[in-house]
Amino acid sequence: MRALVRGPLRSLGEFFFLSLDAFRGMVTWPFQGREFLDQCWFIVRVSLLPTLFVALPFTALISFTFNILAAEFGASDIAGAGATLGAVTQVGPVVTVLVVAGAGATAICADLGSRTIREEIDALEVLGIDPVVRLVAPRVLASTVVALLLNALVCAIGIVGSFFFSVYFQNVTPGAFVDGIPLLTRLPELVISEVKAGMFGLIAALVACSRGLTVRGGPKGVGQAVNETVVYAFMALFFVNIALTAIGIKMTAGS
Repeated sequence: MRALVRGPLRSLGEFFFLSLDAFRGMVTWPFQGREFLDQCWFIVRVSLLPTLFVALPFTALISFTFNILAAEFGASDIAGAGATLGAVTQVGPVVTVLVVAGAGATAICADLGSRTIREEIDALEVLGIDPVVRLVAPRVLASTVVALLLNALVCAIGIVGSFFFSVYFQNVTPGAFVDGIPLLTRLPELVISEVKAGMFGLIAALVACSRGLTVRGGPKGVGQAVNETVVYAFMALFFVNIALTAIGIKMTAGS
């Protein structure tokens, strides 16, 4: 029984120590700027198409559902307000969760896991190079930045897609849609949405790096670590989404 408890607690402790070391690595000079830019481009390449393919169906679903409900109450002119609120507060962060954890984090875990089983991480330590500063910190920061950009992209896709879907398929007036955009969504909602996305990118990258650096058992262990990354990241990110959504509602209730 103690062994069953000790294992998860030890893994959790190692995760928090790695997180602290990663934050330290972000402010350690010289910062690995080239690695950061390479990882930004790497994460964008593996995440951009999944973002587009996931964002469009979510957008259509929310617009379709809200417009039907609005038409039932004779309030089709507020379609823009509902679509924008859904895109900014839910579609953007949720799609970011799915893409960052499902594509970006798994790619990071597979990369670091492959380096670990090839003993490249041990070689860096022998040379006196801190692998957290050299490899982990740039990846965590890159994932955070890309998550912010992906969230902004998904929000834009959601609003534009909702406009075309509402106007051309559900006969919503274009002017009424545009006029309704700022009714429920203002700067605080945008800021909270970006904060959520940044936290998602940060946590997903930390989980991926933690699993990648603790791979055991050769290539089979890398595959297992990738699967664990998806599961752990989804669990953590959805809990964070619930908490930040509740905080955001409290903060914007009076605005």
